Order: sequence, then C-alpha cells, then structure tokens
Amino acid sequence: MRYVLAATMDPAALAVLPRCFTPDIDLELSRSTAGMKSRLAARAHDIALVDMDILCGGTTTDYETIRQAVHGFRQQHPSVDLIVLARADAIRQAVDAVRAGAGNYLTYPLHPEEVRLVTQKLHESALVRSELDYLRDRLIQGRSGGDEGIVLDTRSPRMREVYDKIRLVAATRSTVLLTGETGTGKSLIARLIHSHSNRHGKRFISVHCGAIPEALVESELFGHEKGAFTGAIRKKPGRFEIAEGGTIFLDEIGTIGPSVQIKLLNVLQDRCFQRVGGETVIRPDVRVVAATNEDLSTLCAQGRFRRDLYYRLNVFPIDIPPLRERKEDILQLAEAFVRRCNPQRSRDIRAIHPDVIDAFMRYDWPGNVRELENIIERACILEGGEVLSPEAFPAEFRGLPHAVRNRALDISLPLEAARRHALDSFEREYLERALATSGGSIKGAAAIAGVTTRQIHKLMTRHSLKKEDFKPGSGRLKK
Repeated sequence: MRYVLAATMDPAALAVLPRCFTPDIDLELSRSTAGMKSRLAARAHDIALVDMDILCGGTTTDYETIRQAVHGFRQQHPSVDLIVLARADAIRQAVDAVRAGAGNYLTYPLHPEEVRLVTQKLHESALVRSELDYLRDRLIQGRSGGDEGIVLDTRSPRMREVYDKIRLVAATRSTVLLTGETGTGKSLIARLIHSHSNRHGKRFISVHCGAIPEALVESELFGHEKGAFTGAIRKKPGRFEIAEGGTIFLDEIGTIGPSVQIKLLNVLQDRCFQRVGGETVIRPDVRVVAATNEDLSTLCAQGRFRRDLYYRLNVFPIDIPPLRERKEDILQLAEAFVRRCNPQRSRDIRAIHPDVIDAFMRYDWPGNVRELENIIERACILEGGEVLSPEAFPAEFRGLPHAVRNRALDISLPLEAARRHALDSFEREYLERALATSGGSIKGAAAIAGVTTRQIHKLMTRHSLKKEDFKPGSGRLKK
C-alpha cells in the first residue's frame, strides 16, 4: 500500500486522516466529487476512502443508486479498493455499499486505530486476491470450463492453506490423498491439482469407485482381455491406460475390495499392472489422486483396508474443511452459484436477501458446498424477482431469521443506545455459542469467530464469561 485517497467534507475527518497513516504512505485529501475524480485520474491509488454523499452525488437511501455508484466507481477504477465513509445513522447505506462491491466501510467520527486496521486488512485481502488470480490463471490453462473457479474464491484461512498445498504438490508426481466430508469439493480440488500440473494438457480421468459394482472395479481400472470372464467379448483398456500421461482421480477409494487393493498397491509401488486375463505388463505414466470421506486409518484398524496401500496413497494428504468451518466463504459461493444459475434458468437475480444470508450463516450445512449449490439452484427456480427472498428457500431457512427479527427492542432508549445494546447482546450470545461449541476452548472459539485468542479473552472479560462454565460436564446449557 503506497497511495491513499480520502474524499470527505467532514472537517474532523480531514483533521484526523493525516494521523492515520505512516510517513511512507502518500495520502491525498479531497473535499468534492470533482476533486476526487481528478486525483484518481492523475494517479493510480491503492485505496480510496470516499464519503457516501460524494460517492453517490448527494444524500440517498436508495439501494439501486448506491449499487450503481459503487459499480461505476469500480468500473472506472478497478484496481482501487473502495472504503465508504458514512454517518453513524447511515450504517444501513454503508452496508448496502459493501453488498454492492465496496471493500469495507467506516463511520464518523474516524479513529486512527480503526482506519489503520480497516485499510491494512483490505490491503492484505488485495494481496491474497492477486495471489489467487495468479493461481486461477495458471489453473485455467487447458481447461474447457467447469466449476474450478468457484472454489478458488475464498476468505477462509483453512482453504488458503489448501491452495498453498496445491501449489506445492501440483508440479510433482507424488500421489495425493484428499480427505473430507461428502460435498466439500474433493473432485474439484483434484481437477485443480491436474490443471496446475505439467500434465494439464493430458487427460483427467475420474473414477467413482463406490458407484461401480465390486465385481467390475478391477476391469474398469485395469482393463481386460477378450474372454477373461463371461461377457468379455473383446479387449478393453482400463482407466489407467486411458489416463496415460495425465491424472486419474479415484474417488471414494475406501470402497474398493481386497483384490483391487492388491493390484492398486502394485501400480503405486512398481508402476505396472496387467489387464484382467492378460499377461502383458503395462507401465502407465499416470499421476494418482485419491479421495475419501472415511478415515482410512480406522478402516485399516478394522482390517477393511490394506495398511501398506494406505501409506502409498497418503504420500501428500490434503484435508478439505467442511463448509461449517469456512462460513466466511458462504456468501461468495452462493453468489457464484446464483450467477451460474441465471443463464441456465433464464433468471436475472442480482442479490440475496439479508435474512437468507443470516440463515445461511446459522445453518450447519451437513451436505457442505454441494448442499448449498442445490439449495441455491432450487431457490433460483422458485424466485420470481431480482432478489432471492426467504420464501424461495426451505422452511428451516425461513425460520432462522424470524427469531432475529422478533428480538425485543427497547424503544425507550435513543437509537444509538439501542443499537449498542443490541450489538452487545448479539456479541455475548455469539461468544457463548462459540465457547459452547468449542467446549470452553479459547483457541477453538477464536477459530470459529475468525479472531485472535487475545480478542476472545478481551470479549470474555467484557461480558464476564469464564471458559470453565463451557467445559463438558459444567452443567451449563449449550445455546
């Protein structure tokens, strides 16, 4: 971050802003829309802090006007990260601006620590986006389409770790084992590994081992000779031969039987196999990526999976986190699925209702990303307007935000005091739920909330909460 522009008519903000940045940051100040535009045209800025009235050309509460203003700014200055400045009584409009594409918002009066924190976080996010753009460009080469781009957009630290591992292993020949619950996107990750490797110009062959009858798995993988068994009327090459020079993805690897396990072990160990009923030794040049939603080490202990095969598969393990542990990605994924559904279903859906988003964040997503995709597709079919409303979703989603809307409000308090009271209540309830879910673990609660353990300690002190009250067996009810 080198060049920052601040456009505001607030005298106090103009006085505070120079104290918000270190001397190496070149800060420019503007008091009008015309001044902002001329400065943006004269130099490429990294971040622009812009007053809502300057951005929109006057005071407004209309979402469409705000959306057009933000989109217009981003079209003219795509490389500039936008932070909107708003009055304390205009938070709703500031949130609308963020929904429309602004990076974040700040409210008056400005505080140096808050300005520094928000701008630094936005700058760090821009660096991550640049890194992901680079990765996406590399992965897209040789790809004919599909969903790979959807999983690349992430704000989740755990998913960023997954992408780091992809970058490390993709260019090698090492066998990769993908683990994770059903619906987390293991097949898409396998395609990313292939696309990012030097095999991207060759075939990617996907085999769902659990969907093939056990008696046919060996033939499907390794092929068979004519007459090898009843019905084998001609020679058939297996998937390993078809994938020559490329990647074979073995999904649900834990379902294969003992005989196939032995043959697969030979392929991984000796790099050769024979077709069923054949004698010719075939030496394939194939990269193996396997996936499972079961714990293979447990299967080994139960005698259902060969331990030596497990070790051969588990050369480079990558665990894909469930959606409930990466909720910061839910909105981006949902919007991506909406954009994909629009042309497929002849729809023009432009936004998702805030109550739906709130319900999404409260739901545990047992079906993970696949469940989210299916629910979005269903809602797009049912929705007749431009905003995905709660009525287009199953009853369990409509019920969640209802409780939020019906929260008791004390209108005897001034608006600002009532807002602080509501935020304090929400913060305490959220913290209690996080601590209850983590069993009183500070580190676990911090991971759920996406903050540091130090911040969790401060919040617990503020709300007079003790971790011992949330330990298993403490007698405290989980909310």
